[in-house]
Amino acid sequence: MAVLIDGKSIAQSLRDEIKRKTELVLSQKGITPGLAVLLVGDNPASQVYVRSKELACLEAGFHSVVLRLPSSTPEVEILEVIKRWNLDTAIHGILVQLPMPKHINEQKVLFSISPTKDVDGLHPENVGRLCLGLPGFVPCTPAGIMELFKISNISLTGKHVVVVGRSNLVGKPITNLLYQKTPNANAIVTICHTGANDIRKYTTQADVLIAAIGVPNRITADDVKDGVIIIDVGINKISDPTTKSGSRLVGDVDFNSVLPKALAITPVPKGVGPMTIAMLLDNTYRSATGDVFI
Repeated sequence: MAVLIDGKSIAQSLRDEIKRKTELVLSQKGITPGLAVLLVGDNPASQVYVRSKELACLEAGFHSVVLRLPSSTPEVEILEVIKRWNLDTAIHGILVQLPMPKHINEQKVLFSISPTKDVDGLHPENVGRLCLGLPGFVPCTPAGIMELFKISNISLTGKHVVVVGRSNLVGKPITNLLYQKTPNANAIVTICHTGANDIRKYTTQADVLIAAIGVPNRITADDVKDGVIIIDVGINKISDPTTKSGSRLVGDVDFNSVLPKALAITPVPKGVGPMTIAMLLDNTYRSATGDVFI
């Protein structure tokens, strides 16, 4: 029977430890980690995500700033907000909730964040550091996935890991993390995307499969081999008239279909999702204590 990798439980343990360390660094050095989050527009999903991050910060004892701006806000005004936060010594991490309204150049906004406060790991300096295996901020979801492997005692050395998806938030950074010559990585990595005519040709070779494509139940039992370890990054809402809300969350992997073949698997929800917020807190804490670029 497949082992369920309980991301919710693991994430809570990490958050409890961050809270403990935050109390300690406050008493010893007078430092309170501070995270500033910018939300532009009224995207319902983004509002939920931002509220979750705000509550997580408060639970950890962080200084939390959330600025909500209307979707009509000019780009120049947003850049001024980032500039102000870059100079604010009480702010150690800056996060811009994506997506942003179409009239705003997301790349320009993300690149304006100081690399030393870029807790989402999307600034070119942090992306370059990741590629080179240098210290820096790593995007939170990939960092959370690596932590799941570590805590679950899943060795990746020499394993064939297939990543389905090439986004800047997950696919590309997790690929870079996996092939690094470090004790918790050192894997053989294949990355699949829309350019692959036959994804199954690759996924059926995977010792470890990471699905991050945003397509509900895309990966089925026919796409994997026996004994595979599956990390499902997808969070998709689908219609389900049997539920009170009329919908439910599923991943990119058809959970019930692959379960008999999997050695271990992350559920959706309560798998990768909770790890993302835990690693955001971790990045912010390390920024506050200066434990990033060393």
